[in-house]
Amino acid sequence: MIKTRFAPSPTGVLHVGGARTALFCWLFGKKMGGQFVLRIEDTDLERSTEASVQAILDGMAWLGLDHDEGPYYQTQRFDRYAVVIQQLVEQGDAYYCACSKQRLETLRETQMANRQKPRYDGCCRDLGLKPDDKQTLVIRFKNPQQGEVSFIDHVKGEIIVSNQELDDLIIARSDGSPTYNLSVVVDDMDMEITHVVRGDDHVNNTPRQINILKALGATCPEYAHLPMILGEDGKRLSKRHGAVGVMQYFEDGYLPEAMLNYLVRLGWSHGDQEIFSIDELIEYFSLDDINRSASTFNTDKLKWINQQYMMNRPLGEIVTLVENRLGGLQIEYESGPEFDNIIDLYRQRTSTINDLVDSIRYCFEDFDEYDAKAAKKALRPVALEPLNLLLNQLSELDNWEKNTIHLVIERVTEQLELNMGKVGQPLRVAVTGGSFSPPIDETVAIIGRETSLARISKAISYISSK
Repeated sequence: MIKTRFAPSPTGVLHVGGARTALFCWLFGKKMGGQFVLRIEDTDLERSTEASVQAILDGMAWLGLDHDEGPYYQTQRFDRYAVVIQQLVEQGDAYYCACSKQRLETLRETQMANRQKPRYDGCCRDLGLKPDDKQTLVIRFKNPQQGEVSFIDHVKGEIIVSNQELDDLIIARSDGSPTYNLSVVVDDMDMEITHVVRGDDHVNNTPRQINILKALGATCPEYAHLPMILGEDGKRLSKRHGAVGVMQYFEDGYLPEAMLNYLVRLGWSHGDQEIFSIDELIEYFSLDDINRSASTFNTDKLKWINQQYMMNRPLGEIVTLVENRLGGLQIEYESGPEFDNIIDLYRQRTSTINDLVDSIRYCFEDFDEYDAKAAKKALRPVALEPLNLLLNQLSELDNWEKNTIHLVIERVTEQLELNMGKVGQPLRVAVTGGSFSPPIDETVAIIGRETSLARISKAISYISSK
């Protein structure tokens, strides 16, 4: 059976790169009818936190990346790692090393000065040291000194590394705790992982891990190393580029389906198609179609994809999301204008749920200030005459709906021989506080008679007082 795994370290939030890795693992597992394992690699006791574990679980849940097994925690498997480490020592594939930190630093400095690749020189390899109370020992894996490691990477193609390039890495620290390369190998072996999909920052670890797997007589998984994600400045995506924690995008009003759709396009494509359903992603996805080159994270593209989902998702679902945000802001909306109609109008014009909420707040709460730029441009003395005419003629309407409001606006433009912008834009700023809204006749109709007339009067007073 095909088994993939996502194995984050809980030292921070689930970031974009990690979420993409999880998605690719999840998709491949689903496509192949296999299983997806979640493993928490929490052996870094100083940096791992419960809060980070929860942030990872929350991010996975929001994206809908459900796991079939786990979460497994490496800190709960130390006894198993100790057994395997001892097995490697007993079969002659690992040895005790007494080299001090000072000796290793001096060795490194000498190698660097001689323009050599820094690597352990095998000083203790054949000494046959045994643990005792007199010295602190680590355990190193006895890497083969001849031959090469060769594997076919689903993204990078064939990779060949000479064993002479690999030194004897530490697999157990002096306190007995396992290192990353040992625990990962044991977990992948025990959990019968068939495909390891991870970032290409791990590609240098793979030959070492393959050698340990071979020493244990285990079957090596297949590998796919994903290229990095860059910020728009061409540098590796990091905190300086803004929100890279997945749950920040939830807070910012993005939809999980849109986030998944965007993440999958960071390094994978299917023709020219941009928008995919989950079923389509599972059907089309292939590890061999992942691009070799790095991808650039583009927030504008993410917003465009999110807008597509907002426009096409069932209206009721968008309404619920907006209600939740308004409730969090303690904005009373039940007694306001027709709610569903407002949401439907604005979801065609906004990119996120937060943008939508910000754009419709004027429908449910009065504003004390106008947008400064909009007011400076539209609420000038020349706007007094059209606003007064609009106030008078709108006040006389018996039927407050889009069509009759449109006729009034049209009549005022004809009376004053002005273009629509000279009448419509002051009206828009007057009733919304800003320069952005759906067509002004629809906007005034939705806000309602009493509120619209009051706000036009307020704008007239604002201009007159300047």
